Amino acid sequence: MDGLDELFISLYHFLIVIDTILFNMNNKLDYIAIDFETANQYRNSACSVGLVRFIDGKETDSCYSLIHPAKMYFIPEWTRDIHHISYNDVRNKPYFPEIWDTMVMPFINQTPGVPLVAHNGNMFDMPVIQNCCEYFGMEVPKLEYFDSLIIARKTWPELSHKLTDLGTHFGIEYLAHDALEDSRTCGQLIKLAAEKWGVNSVEELLKACGNQIRKF
Repeated sequence: MDGLDELFISLYHFLIVIDTILFNMNNKLDYIAIDFETANQYRNSACSVGLVRFIDGKETDSCYSLIHPAKMYFIPEWTRDIHHISYNDVRNKPYFPEIWDTMVMPFINQTPGVPLVAHNGNMFDMPVIQNCCEYFGMEVPKLEYFDSLIIARKTWPELSHKLTDLGTHFGIEYLAHDALEDSRTCGQLIKLAAEKWGVNSVEELLKACGNQIRKF
């Protein structure tokens, strides 16, 4: 065997190792749960955000911040009965662009390629990101995501699929409509769903539920 043959064999083995690493990176139960609260009915009125990272279905770290909404109008009933965030809580907080650029994206970028998940995210949280970016003239980030509400409907068709009801059913104690707590509960539900389906990766879970990753 000459030197050129040895080089090709070494390169072949190297490519196998790289392929295995990439497969394992994309074939794990890794995801970042995200949740927003809004001041009013407009999707550009984010007033808080929470993110929780799950690696192999286990929480590893998290971040949270209040946000000064685009326009300082709070629906009184939402402040009183839902998220309890008021004008006084956010008047000195940064606007969305600063929170996004200095906290949210650095947190997401720590684990490249890991998708976001949110409960009812297709209809709420992802439009919040898109609308806030558009309002402030920011580029909409190229992120992948899926919706835990769809997963829950497929996994437990007999249950109510509100996040609070699912949390109660599975004995998850948390403060509802707190963005960090909602994110954590969402992430725990994904782990429970994976266990119910007997799968070990986001890709397998989505396939079992007849769903797929979405992109902005």
